[in-house]
Amino acid sequence: MAVRKIPTNRRSLTGFVASRRDGRMVASESSLERDLLVLLDFDPAVEHYEEQPVRIEYRDARGRRRTYTPDVLVHFRQDAAADGAPLSPLLYEVKYRKDLSENWREIKPKVRAGRAYARERGWRFKLITEREIRTPYLQSVKFLRQYRRLQPGEAERRLLLDRLHEMGESDPESLLLAIHPEPVRRAELLPTLWHLVATGDIHADLDEPLTMRSPIRATTT
Repeated sequence: MAVRKIPTNRRSLTGFVASRRDGRMVASESSLERDLLVLLDFDPAVEHYEEQPVRIEYRDARGRRRTYTPDVLVHFRQDAAADGAPLSPLLYEVKYRKDLSENWREIKPKVRAGRAYARERGWRFKLITEREIRTPYLQSVKFLRQYRRLQPGEAERRLLLDRLHEMGESDPESLLLAIHPEPVRRAELLPTLWHLVATGDIHADLDEPLTMRSPIRATTT
């Protein structure tokens, strides 16, 4: 549960992101933070996440006592362990690079306090900017999110997966052409295909722009 209510902010785009894990709307204080939440909600390794999760006491550059609230705390699934070791929770601070450049003297004590707080609890701490968040991968995720909750028929799902298994590797355009010659029928199958990419049943390189010529292959039988 958030320790601080996110206020309306005229300088940045406050809002909410629908979380499929918690079944609730998660508040964001900026469009950059919103984009990070979109990535976390799509990541299969993430179990759940909390906005404005903890309040940390620290001293500023002048030695005055202050409090600081990091942006997001992420908890990971136990079966998403790396090399057999479970992923420890990750505390995020989200900042624009321009903000870091202009206000580093003010931000630095907060970052130091956040790292110390996380280390004491066996967590990790990460300062993240638009360089790491706003990538081609984010664009792929934003495109696929609209198809994730689709509930395709099992017959359509099997038709696409079975034919893709037969072909080995293909692309959306070639796969649909191999299934049906009629453009209308191919168009009807396309949302199911993107749903399978969104759920990971079909693999595509999400670090590259998704097109009808993107290489794809089935990952499930």
